[in-house]
Amino acid sequence: TNWGIVDLGFSNYDDQTNYLSVDAQAYAPGSNASWFNLRNGKSRNVNIWFFMQRVSIIKRAVNLKYGFGLELNNYHYKQNIRYNANAPAVANPPIVSLDNTPGRTYSKNKLAANYLTVPMMINFNFTPNRSDPFGFSVGASAGWLYGSHNKTKTSDEGKEKARDDFDLREFKISYIAELNLGEIKLYGSLATQSMYKRGLDITPYNIGIRISSFD
Repeated sequence: TNWGIVDLGFSNYDDQTNYLSVDAQAYAPGSNASWFNLRNGKSRNVNIWFFMQRVSIIKRAVNLKYGFGLELNNYHYKQNIRYNANAPAVANPPIVSLDNTPGRTYSKNKLAANYLTVPMMINFNFTPNRSDPFGFSVGASAGWLYGSHNKTKTSDEGKEKARDDFDLREFKISYIAELNLGEIKLYGSLATQSMYKRGLDITPYNIGIRISSFD
C-alpha cells in the first residue's frame, strides 16, 4: 500500500464538435471551434491519490493495482466565454455565451472539472526486486463528478465563480496507463467519450509525472 500519491500534469482535449449542428448551437449559441481553444501550457491536471495498492498475481512481476483519489482538471480558455448556471424551469437552456462587453478584458477564464476516481490496472514489473522498478501499467478508471465551476477574472468585475454541472457528464470512464522508469514515473489518461452530455463532442486527456514512493 502506498499513501498520498500526487500527479502533476497537463489537461487537454480532442474537440470533434460539429459547430454547425443544432445541438452545438443550442448549448453555445453562435459558437465555433475557436471558442473552446485552450491557452498553451496553462491547462493543468492534479491528481491526489489517497492510496494505491498493488497485489501480486504472478511472482510480483504481474500485479493488480488499484486506488482511490481526486482528479482535478483546469481548462484555461483563450476566448472570453462564460458558462451560465442551468435554469431549472427551462429544458436544455443555453450554457455557454461569448462575452463581448465593451472595455472588459479577461486575465483568467477557466473551467474546473473535479472527480472522485477509482483506477484499476494490470501492472507489469520487469525488475520486481528493485525499490524503483522498471515496468508499466494499463487499465481504466471510473470517476464521479463531485464539483465543477467556471472562474473568471476581468478588468471590471474582478474574480467571479459560477458553480454548476453545466451539463457535464456525471461519470467519466477513462483509459489509463503508467510508465515506470526507475525513479521517473509518468502517467496518462484518455476519456472514452465526450465530457459533455449534449452539444459538444470534447474528449479530455491528461499526461504528466507521478510523485510516488513506489510504482
